[in-house]
Amino acid sequence: MREAGRRPVGRLLREWRERRRLSQLDLAIQADISARHLSFVETGRSQPTAAMILRLTEHLDVPLRERNTLLLAGGYAPAYPQHGLDSPELGNVRAALRQVLAGHEPYPAVVLDRWWDMQDANSGVAVLTEGCAPDLLTPPVNVLRLSLHPDGMAPRRYRSGAQELALFSISAVVGTATDVTVEELAIESFYPADAPTAAALRAAAVG
Repeated sequence: MREAGRRPVGRLLREWRERRRLSQLDLAIQADISARHLSFVETGRSQPTAAMILRLTEHLDVPLRERNTLLLAGGYAPAYPQHGLDSPELGNVRAALRQVLAGHEPYPAVVLDRWWDMQDANSGVAVLTEGCAPDLLTPPVNVLRLSLHPDGMAPRRYRSGAQELALFSISAVVGTATDVTVEELAIESFYPADAPTAAALRAAAVG
């Protein structure tokens, strides 16, 4: 029996289709089904199978967490696991992330989750967090809070001692993830935008 208050799977699929700005015909062609069948699914006249839900969500590029939500709404078990980053199942992922972080030194790099909580970081991040209040650096460290708090990075943003640092960042995610936790991770890597900044970061690492 459908849980009280849970929205029908057809309505959720329609919302995702509209969010992606696709017509029923567009999605039907991509998913290789008839537009009539898709219309019946969205209006609740036809109950989609788990395979159909997964096919449609794949073409709609729905995040794994939400795919599980859609499966539950359709009366099916979730298809994608969600392990803690410290679980044995994600040992290889942790090792790979650590390798990326270490390889980026002496420049700062962090691993963030969907809530902007810092899951890991390399030694270069210490340059950016120097002088921040200790309680803001107690795990779990929320990067948004750390960046905007008056006792955090806000009054001393991107400085090393008296030198202002010029940085730009690049975000990367794990491709073809099959675990909810892994899909929601992002690596934020900072790069020097000028020679003095690069020299300052290298000097800080040596010091």
